[in-house]
Amino acid sequence: MSDLPNCPKCNSEYTYEDGALLICPECAHEWSKEEGEEASDTVIVRDANGVELKDGDTVTVIKDLKVKGSSTVVKVGTKVKNIRLVEGDHDIDCKIPGIGSMGLKSEFVKRIAP
Repeated sequence: MSDLPNCPKCNSEYTYEDGALLICPECAHEWSKEEGEEASDTVIVRDANGVELKDGDTVTVIKDLKVKGSSTVVKVGTKVKNIRLVEGDHDIDCKIPGIGSMGLKSEFVKRIAP
Protein backbone atom coordinates (compact mmCIF):
# COMPACT_ATOMS: atom_id res chain seq x y z
CA MET A 1 0.00 0.00 0.00
CA SER A 2 1.29 3.46 -0.87
CA ASP A 3 1.92 5.98 1.91
CA LEU A 4 1.66 8.96 -0.50
CA PRO A 5 -0.99 11.59 0.31
CA ASN A 6 -4.11 12.14 -1.78
CA CYS A 7 -4.08 14.98 -4.31
CA PRO A 8 -4.87 18.30 -2.55
CA LYS A 9 -6.75 19.55 -5.62
CA CYS A 10 -9.05 16.63 -6.56
CA ASN A 11 -8.44 14.22 -3.64
CA SER A 12 -7.38 11.40 -5.98
CA GLU A 13 -5.64 8.48 -4.30
CA TYR A 14 -3.56 7.65 -7.40
CA THR A 15 -0.69 10.10 -6.77
CA TYR A 16 2.84 9.13 -7.67
CA GLU A 17 6.33 10.42 -6.99
CA ASP A 18 8.59 11.94 -9.65
CA GLY A 19 11.84 13.09 -8.10
CA ALA A 20 11.02 15.74 -5.48
CA LEU A 21 7.45 16.23 -6.78
CA LEU A 22 4.19 14.41 -6.23
CA ILE A 23 1.92 14.21 -9.28
CA CYS A 24 -1.78 13.44 -9.69
CA PRO A 25 -2.50 11.57 -12.96
CA GLU A 26 -6.20 12.50 -12.88
CA CYS A 27 -5.97 16.33 -12.72
CA ALA A 28 -2.24 16.79 -13.56
CA HIS A 29 -1.63 18.76 -10.34
CA GLU A 30 2.01 18.81 -9.19
CA TRP A 31 3.24 19.70 -5.70
CA SER A 32 6.20 19.12 -3.41
CA LYS A 33 5.93 16.88 -0.35
CA GLU A 34 6.39 19.85 2.00
CA GLU A 35 3.81 21.93 0.15
CA GLY A 36 1.28 19.09 0.34
CA GLU A 37 1.67 18.83 4.10
CA GLU A 38 1.15 22.58 4.60
CA ALA A 39 -1.69 23.05 2.10
CA SER A 40 -3.76 20.03 3.05
CA ASP A 41 -5.85 21.94 5.60
CA THR A 42 -6.22 25.27 3.76
CA VAL A 43 -7.98 25.88 0.47
CA ILE A 44 -6.56 28.58 -1.80
CA VAL A 45 -9.14 30.35 -3.94
CA ARG A 46 -7.91 32.34 -6.94
CA ASP A 47 -9.74 34.80 -9.18
CA ALA A 48 -9.82 34.76 -13.00
CA ASN A 49 -6.35 36.38 -13.13
CA GLY A 50 -4.79 33.94 -10.65
CA VAL A 51 -4.71 36.39 -7.72
CA GLU A 52 -5.37 34.79 -4.34
CA LEU A 53 -8.65 35.84 -2.73
CA LYS A 54 -9.25 36.28 1.00
CA ASP A 55 -12.33 36.82 3.16
CA GLY A 56 -13.44 40.46 3.07
CA ASP A 57 -11.96 41.26 -0.37
CA THR A 58 -13.79 43.34 -2.94
CA VAL A 59 -14.22 41.82 -6.40
CA THR A 60 -15.70 42.76 -9.77
CA VAL A 61 -17.78 40.43 -11.95
CA ILE A 62 -16.06 39.91 -15.35
CA LYS A 63 -18.95 38.26 -17.25
CA ASP A 64 -22.73 38.66 -17.37
CA LEU A 65 -24.12 35.96 -15.06
CA LYS A 66 -27.71 34.73 -15.16
CA VAL A 67 -29.29 34.31 -11.74
CA LYS A 68 -30.69 30.79 -11.46
CA GLY A 69 -34.46 30.73 -11.04
CA SER A 70 -34.86 34.37 -11.98
CA SER A 71 -34.85 36.58 -15.05
CA THR A 72 -32.29 38.97 -13.54
CA VAL A 73 -28.66 39.18 -14.62
CA VAL A 74 -25.54 40.18 -12.71
CA LYS A 75 -23.89 42.62 -15.16
CA VAL A 76 -20.21 42.88 -16.04
CA GLY A 77 -18.46 45.33 -13.74
CA THR A 78 -20.75 44.76 -10.76
CA LYS A 79 -18.72 45.49 -7.63
CA VAL A 80 -19.13 42.99 -4.78
CA LYS A 81 -17.78 43.98 -1.36
CA ASN A 82 -16.87 41.87 1.65
CA ILE A 83 -16.87 38.40 0.10
CA ARG A 84 -16.72 35.20 2.17
CA LEU A 85 -14.82 32.16 0.88
CA VAL A 86 -16.50 28.77 1.21
CA GLU A 87 -15.85 25.23 0.05
CA GLY A 88 -18.11 23.60 -2.50
CA ASP A 89 -19.31 24.16 -6.04
CA HIS A 90 -19.34 27.95 -5.62
CA ASP A 91 -16.23 29.41 -3.94
CA ILE A 92 -17.68 32.76 -2.85
CA ASP A 93 -20.70 33.74 -0.73
CA CYS A 94 -21.68 37.39 -1.07
CA LYS A 95 -24.46 39.95 -1.19
CA ILE A 96 -24.92 41.66 -4.54
CA PRO A 97 -26.60 45.07 -4.49
CA GLY A 98 -30.10 44.86 -5.95
CA ILE A 99 -30.13 41.05 -6.01
CA GLY A 100 -29.26 39.79 -2.51
CA SER A 101 -27.28 36.83 -1.18
CA MET A 102 -25.82 34.42 -3.69
CA GLY A 103 -22.86 32.19 -4.47
CA LEU A 104 -20.29 32.96 -7.16
CA LYS A 105 -17.56 30.94 -8.78
CA SER A 106 -14.13 32.52 -8.44
CA GLU A 107 -13.42 32.08 -12.16
CA PHE A 108 -15.97 34.81 -12.98
CA VAL A 109 -14.55 37.55 -10.72
CA LYS A 110 -11.38 39.58 -10.40
CA ARG A 111 -10.01 41.13 -7.24
CA ILE A 112 -9.95 44.90 -6.89
CA ALA A 113 -6.74 46.21 -5.31
CA PRO A 114 -7.36 47.89 -1.95
